Amino acid sequence: MTPSLLIIGCGDVGLRVLRELDGRWPVRALTSSPERLPELRAAGALPLLGSLDRPATLARLAGLASWVLHLAPPASTGATDERTRHLLAALARKPPAVLVYVSTTGVYGDCGGARIDETRPPAPATDRARRRVDAEAQLRAFGRRHGTRVVILRVPGIYARDRVGGHPRERLVRGTPVLRPEDDAYTNHIQADDLARACVLALLRGAPQRTLNVCDDSELLMGDYFDLAADLAGLPRPERITREQAAERLSPMQLSFWSESRRLSNRRLRRELRLALRYPTPREGL
Repeated sequence: MTPSLLIIGCGDVGLRVLRELDGRWPVRALTSSPERLPELRAAGALPLLGSLDRPATLARLAGLASWVLHLAPPASTGATDERTRHLLAALARKPPAVLVYVSTTGVYGDCGGARIDETRPPAPATDRARRRVDAEAQLRAFGRRHGTRVVILRVPGIYARDRVGGHPRERLVRGTPVLRPEDDAYTNHIQADDLARACVLALLRGAPQRTLNVCDDSELLMGDYFDLAADLAGLPRPERITREQAAERLSPMQLSFWSESRRLSNRRLRRELRLALRYPTPREGL
């Protein structure tokens, strides 16, 4: 039986999922922007207008699709994800068989550069990550309550040459510095098309109430990642600075990414979803 899919938050990754499916499944896509309706229709989805911030607009989602791919981020404030709460309240009237949620590896917090897998307990250090932990807990409870196969994908930095704001070239052109090696943090990556393929495979193969890291095979300090991008793009390598200098020159948001260091295992991704990465490291992806 061909599944019907509902995509919540069909932005860049959602459009890549549609390209990956290439019309094999009937797909509906929820958007809060009327101007995006023609784009979603052209990409092969039946667009639906609604907002996760306005629960009354979500009533018709119940029973609309057997599978749901939840790509929408939480709101930008607070420590809980009310958008996911509104979505699940609507879906509960006729729960889907499968629900895949794209979360963030920021839920792990700072791991001091250690190699970790999905058994590492979450230790969110920011409200941005706490909102994701709250969403994950809501989704697991929903799955247990309604018998829905919930799969959570924890995703690090997403990049692609054709992704808006998703290539380090823009930062290199601006001349944004990076930390010197002795102060640097490990960072993790996934190419956007590989993430889209992981989403499809999670719908097909993800185990019930399972969490998977969706990352490539690389283990790069952030400065080394930008050095690699500069070399591949034919641009000067970024300036290296100390953490003290960074605190004076960079925004709190930029500094927050340097406060967490971890190296992620993608063993479950490879063994359970059987994903063969097209871009196993940023060298191929950039």
